[in-house]
Amino acid sequence: MSWAAPAAAPPSPLTQAPRPSQPPSISVVIPILNAAEGLPACLASVAEADEIVVVDGGSTDDGAERARRLGAKVIDAARGRGVQLHAGALAARGAWLLFLHADTQLDAGWRDTVDAFACRPQAAERAASFRFALDDSDWRARVLERLVAARVRLLALPYGDQGLLIPRDLYRLVGGYRPLALMEDVDLVRRLGSRRLAPLPVAARTSSRRWRQDGWIARSLRNLGCLALYGLGAPVDRIAKLYGR
Repeated sequence: MSWAAPAAAPPSPLTQAPRPSQPPSISVVIPILNAAEGLPACLASVAEADEIVVVDGGSTDDGAERARRLGAKVIDAARGRGVQLHAGALAARGAWLLFLHADTQLDAGWRDTVDAFACRPQAAERAASFRFALDDSDWRARVLERLVAARVRLLALPYGDQGLLIPRDLYRLVGGYRPLALMEDVDLVRRLGSRRLAPLPVAARTSSRRWRQDGWIARSLRNLGCLALYGLGAPVDRIAKLYGR
């Protein structure tokens, strides 16, 4: 799956796009793999979207059926978050794409914030991510949230659990998500670059289950180690084995 190359090389639409007179349509793309438990809450949080596309990577639970009952468009794709995200982008119809993990919920007011961002001058040239938050009252969750905020501020490096809002034309321009075993979010963000990324003040509130299951410090160190290995050029497939995916 790839974007078809244009027959000719017309002037970039990103430099010519006028400021929209009204907010453009937003398609939310959510990849799932046995995510039935948390998916309804995720879908409810983005009910204001113009379209919701759920991409099933071969689930054995009833997540896909739940999504259909709740009004989402459900498609099938090969397993792998990068593959599923890109398949969802191809199936979506909105002018803007909002990629979101199935265990994440956007806080109230996200649509107003997104519409305001999309109507800014030169909005077609920029993508945005939400503020990382965890659905946990543990003090370690607050520490982790501050560390993530520092990473985004200093390195312009949001992860996929912060969501990614991007105009469809810009997504095409940078090549979209690649079929990587891991780090598909970092790969795309690096191609976008810091000048084309903006933070949004609304929280993307993610489940803390993985941190509680693996240990707050252990999981955080594993994530940091995988990022370091990726930055050093280690093969993604090898990093994925260390990560456990």
